[in-house]
Amino acid sequence: MITLVEILHILVCALLIGLVLLQGGENVDITAAFGGTSQAAFGPRGSVTLLAKITWVLGAIFIATSVTLAVHASRGGTGSMLENAPAKTAPVAPAPAKK
Repeated sequence: MITLVEILHILVCALLIGLVLLQGGENVDITAAFGGTSQAAFGPRGSVTLLAKITWVLGAIFIATSVTLAVHASRGGTGSMLENAPAKTAPVAPAPAKK
């Protein structure tokens, strides 16, 4: 079951990155590039595009899978990783220097 969540999480991550890179920014017009003022920045917002809706859905799935994986990771182990580490051996004394 957790393998399915991990695969879904990786797939959603890749799709989310691709969709965000495909979308344009809010101020894509030429006046914003040269420091001019744009009335579009303060005007009414346009309709939400299909890419934006898909991004919101993928973002929600990403959060759900992240929380699921975090909860699973916190319940899976007992104690610290350092408790299961092999015991350290005594340090080796350096060889005497030759004259």
